[in-house]
Amino acid sequence: MADLVLRSAEAHDVPAVLAFWRVAAVDRHRPADTAGAVATLHLRDPDGLILAVDGNDIVGTVIAGWDGWRCHLYRLAVAPDRRREGIGRALVTAAEDRFRILGGGRVDAMVLDDNADAHRIWQACGYRRQDEWSRWVKPL
Repeated sequence: MADLVLRSAEAHDVPAVLAFWRVAAVDRHRPADTAGAVATLHLRDPDGLILAVDGNDIVGTVIAGWDGWRCHLYRLAVAPDRRREGIGRALVTAAEDRFRILGGGRVDAMVLDDNADAHRIWQACGYRRQDEWSRWVKPL
């Protein structure tokens, strides 16, 4: 992790982020992200998408969404060959630091029920599953 840099995504990173997610993210329960959607995120909140970069390679991502009231984490992904190096934890910490600066008091994370690998990183970072809530969705 010596050469790892955490930084906000830039507009020119969008194609590389989408390519990274095709390899590193779990997408079997959702439609694929689009360049337009990621570009819109960047325009609305330029610091919302945090990248872990090693040289020219994206090796991790997290979206740290802040709506002015609540803090939401999603799209935490680490390159398969770089897992268990602390990259995920570094991304979560960077997102939490961002939320503290913005005045956030509580954060939630979107995690698939059947993604046991993801459950371990969230638990290791101090998160707990909140069984009394369910996510309801509707495509627009």
